[in-house]
Amino acid sequence: MNDHQLLRYSRHILLDEIDIDGQQKISAAHALIIGAGGLGSPAALYLASAGTGTITLADPDTVDLTNLQRQIVHTTDRIGQPKVASARLTLAAINPDIVIVALDERLDDARLDALVRTATVVLDCTDNFVTRHAINRACVAHKVPLVSGAATRFDGQVSVFDARDPASPCYACLFPPQQSFDDINCATMGVFAPLVGIIGSMQAAEALKLIVGIGTSLTGRLQMLDARTMEWNTIKLRRDAGCSVCGHP
Repeated sequence: MNDHQLLRYSRHILLDEIDIDGQQKISAAHALIIGAGGLGSPAALYLASAGTGTITLADPDTVDLTNLQRQIVHTTDRIGQPKVASARLTLAAINPDIVIVALDERLDDARLDALVRTATVVLDCTDNFVTRHAINRACVAHKVPLVSGAATRFDGQVSVFDARDPASPCYACLFPPQQSFDDINCATMGVFAPLVGIIGSMQAAEALKLIVGIGTSLTGRLQMLDARTMEWNTIKLRRDAGCSVCGHP
């Protein structure tokens, strides 16, 4: 690391758990963030500011006026632009030393497979079950840790599904793909603006812990927040041996 980087990341380097070795792991990491909206915004901002070497952002949507209430990576003058292009501008302004790959597309299974294969960690910041299950399948197949977040109204949740750990459940253990779950859309249900900041920031924290290899991740735990009371509840998760994605044959 050069003198500029040592100064930029000095507050991380001062932490014994991170130090220079940990910061170098962050600089060498590739974070794949799927979704550049409410959750993806704070997650991407913190991963960029922390010096994550490569950040790939994937989202097929454009910036809309209604996004600006909570999607803090975008600005008013970028309404109508692709979200990933807008996010790239913001992240590059924060940290010009990292690589930011902007994918203005909806990822199909083949594209997900190729991208997840090269990632150190994947952050699911999407809002629909079909995409979430596709991301989960790719992460299980390539044994890449998945940091999953969700937020609607005043309710948020976050967990880690780490296929490198034989005891870890996957997303499909919690939400079996054969069961029917209704997607909850912010456009119809609403969402409390700071809630996505809280959950997205936690996703960034879990991703950085996984990259560096410190602390205890949320693997096997689902953290749920009621922002009306600011009360957290934890549900312990177990791997389903009969899971159609990660279960034993």
